[in-house]
Amino acid sequence: MKHKQIGFTLIELMVVVAIIGILAAIAYPSYTEQIRKSKRADAQGALLALGNAMERHFTANGNYLGAATGGADTGAPAAAIYASQVPVEGGTAYYNLTISAATATTYTLQAAAVGSMATDAKCGNLTLTSTGVRGKTGSEALDYCWRK
Repeated sequence: MKHKQIGFTLIELMVVVAIIGILAAIAYPSYTEQIRKSKRADAQGALLALGNAMERHFTANGNYLGAATGGADTGAPAAAIYASQVPVEGGTAYYNLTISAATATTYTLQAAAVGSMATDAKCGNLTLTSTGVRGKTGSEALDYCWRK
């Protein structure tokens, strides 16, 4: 009487592991880049919302001065103006929002990459001016970092 063997051979198992490894090597970098793009988009939205808050501050005060913490002209936005980090709802920050320059009639806002985004060499820090000029410090093209 012959016994029928059931199961996988070692070669079959190694082929499956190799295929899974190849798929993971391709998928993981793509996944992490999509996460970075999502966090950049979140920072862009926060910068635009902070810009709107600066415009409300201008309407109420006649200038952009004093919008930072403690009534300063530069630094983290005052809590009454806007959140100082992204995500704005709280949690672990991946961008810090600052008013990097403010005069009576102009401002420059910055989203500085921190935490999980600190190693983002493609776009680095994002900036927005009172005239709507968008900027970045990374090596990638501006259109890549500030998608519309």
